[in-house]
Amino acid sequence: MELKVSHVRLPFLAPFTTSFGTEAERNALILEMDADGIKAYSEAVTSTGPFYSYEDNDTALHVIRDYLAPELRRLPTPEEFLERTEAIRGHNMAKASVEMLLWDYHAKAKSKPLSTVLGDSKGYADVGISLGIDRPEVTLKRVGDALARGYKRIKLKIIRGKEYEIVKSVRDAYPDAHLSADANSCYTLKDVDALKRLDGFNLVYLEQPLEHDDLLDHSKLAKELATPICLDESITSPDRAKQAFELKAAKVVNIKPGRVGGLVNSKRIAEITRENGGDVWVGGMLETGIGRAFNVAFASLNLIDYPGDTSPNDKYFARDVVKNPFTMTEGRIRPNAGPGIGVEVDSEFLSQSTVKSWKLL
Repeated sequence: MELKVSHVRLPFLAPFTTSFGTEAERNALILEMDADGIKAYSEAVTSTGPFYSYEDNDTALHVIRDYLAPELRRLPTPEEFLERTEAIRGHNMAKASVEMLLWDYHAKAKSKPLSTVLGDSKGYADVGISLGIDRPEVTLKRVGDALARGYKRIKLKIIRGKEYEIVKSVRDAYPDAHLSADANSCYTLKDVDALKRLDGFNLVYLEQPLEHDDLLDHSKLAKELATPICLDESITSPDRAKQAFELKAAKVVNIKPGRVGGLVNSKRIAEITRENGGDVWVGGMLETGIGRAFNVAFASLNLIDYPGDTSPNDKYFARDVVKNPFTMTEGRIRPNAGPGIGVEVDSEFLSQSTVKSWKLL
């Protein structure tokens, strides 16, 4: 058995700006395992700095190398892997990268696509788009282009003090568009009046307005707003999802598999959400085509009822590390039909894009 981790750097077609800051490139950790003649891949959704999360590429590499990689020697199922690593607190992104590597391996061992191994699949995922903060004229053009291309939901990144003008300009120009807004935790309860002004724009939901680890204040805010609240960063586990619905802190949940510890947890969070009458969709972390393949497979499940941030690869990269990037038809993406995640890795370009690599097994 061999396990290699590569730090891959891919420039974005355009900088992506949120309340966290601006990213101009994707610095990805790509995992590659050879075992029993099967080559499996996955991606850690960490980045270069601890701004979205306390996890970053360095912490993920440390945890994978020193604590998680040894478990791969036994080739456990994803469920067994999570049980064996339960004593490691947090580090969901590092765990997810290894857990999803095992999903790809075991699906390939069965010669089945990941989407069918995961459960009841529709065979497609409805696609929305997430647009970073930019000049109004640029945002309006991007919204128009996205709607013309068939995206089924437009998500606007907002920031405190500019939320009203960002949403208003788009809603005025596109009165019938399915719009949502993502605050990335930049508000507090003191901003309730500003957030109430967004109620007039008929948003599908307002995503993660308050602190990344908060449930209580979100439950208070939910009572003040007509717009449904969607939680993202606050939902870190199935137990947190249960608590969120017990507190009535949200009506919608955004699941990012690479952020919640992998696909086992993602499925359970989706089940809890639907059991409580909530809506669920699948987000992304600006992944390459490798990480994106896991998201699309999961987003194709019947558990998922809202369009997600599973855009085709060409929204982000001029060239990706896979030879079979996703394409969209009438607002839908279909998961790969090949075994596992079904990607054809462009080994030559992956090597060209690699900054550094480590052999862990």
